[in-house]
Amino acid sequence: MATRRPTSDDIRRLFVGSPPRYTRGEVAAAAGLPQEFTGRIWRALGFATLADDAVAFNDGDLDALRRIRAMLETGLLDERAIVRMARALGRTTSRLAEWQAEIMMGAILEPGTHPSDEDLARSMEIAARFLPDFEQTLVHVWRAQLAATASRLLAIAVMAEEVPAMSRLSLAVGFADLVSFTAFSRRLDEFELADLVEGFESRTSDVIASHGGRLVKTLGDEVLFTATDPVTAGRIALDLVDELKRSIGRGEEGPDVRIGLSYGPVLPVMGDVFGTTVNLAARLTAIARPGAILADAEMARRLEGAEGVDVMRIRRRPARGLGLVQPYVVRRTSPSAGRKA
Repeated sequence: MATRRPTSDDIRRLFVGSPPRYTRGEVAAAAGLPQEFTGRIWRALGFATLADDAVAFNDGDLDALRRIRAMLETGLLDERAIVRMARALGRTTSRLAEWQAEIMMGAILEPGTHPSDEDLARSMEIAARFLPDFEQTLVHVWRAQLAATASRLLAIAVMAEEVPAMSRLSLAVGFADLVSFTAFSRRLDEFELADLVEGFESRTSDVIASHGGRLVKTLGDEVLFTATDPVTAGRIALDLVDELKRSIGRGEEGPDVRIGLSYGPVLPVMGDVFGTTVNLAARLTAIARPGAILADAEMARRLEGAEGVDVMRIRRRPARGLGLVQPYVVRRTSPSAGRKA
């Protein structure tokens, strides 16, 4: 007997349990929330607006909305905060779900092949088997990330107490950029290019995490990271240059990387960071030579005297939108310099 292709109902039963029972108006009324507000939450989570008479919400949706109402009733969070939380949750879990589905299908299929009904049925069986473990691990990692974030905020608060002039959030910001990525990618097929991008992201993520920094975002051939301590950011940059000299694709050698570092006030918004400090790090990356690390004056000042780090002033350069900037080259201290010291 031929294997039956899984349906949308099969997928829904596996991942969200109970079938849909409520329309938009019904689920909002049952939760005791205005329909306009529940619609904002739904859109913030990344889901399409449905027709008023569409039966699309189940008991899990109702339970989630009731929890939201309970949070609002405490008076500690307002509707704006709830919608922002929903947007953060939707964006993060959407990418996570796509990424995990790609990994699962990639583990089942040979590259370049299309999934058969048997492959799809097998993926459903694997998902059903590991879903409880994935769910528990997800919650644990989320809590651990909250703990790490709270610890970083505490470290920043302590620094602000020690240096009262720090009235705004100040961080070390780094950009790492693959040099000539577009030209390099033209020589690769789609699978080699995917390996290159994934290898770049995975290795940079590992290096940043190993030092206790934070990976803010990846943009294909570019990575943005932060650290509370400038010396930590400098060591991340040095290790990135060394690590990414190795092959990060299927080929024998990948493209060079260049890095810009700056230190100063930033504005955190929705998990990202903005401000002149971020822009300066990006501009330094753009003018850095392949394999080089450039830092701004404040970062360089804070790296002075750090063990194993050498900072050298070079001539000023024009930076788009920022005028002339004073870059400093950041390198590892040479063994000979260490012996002279």
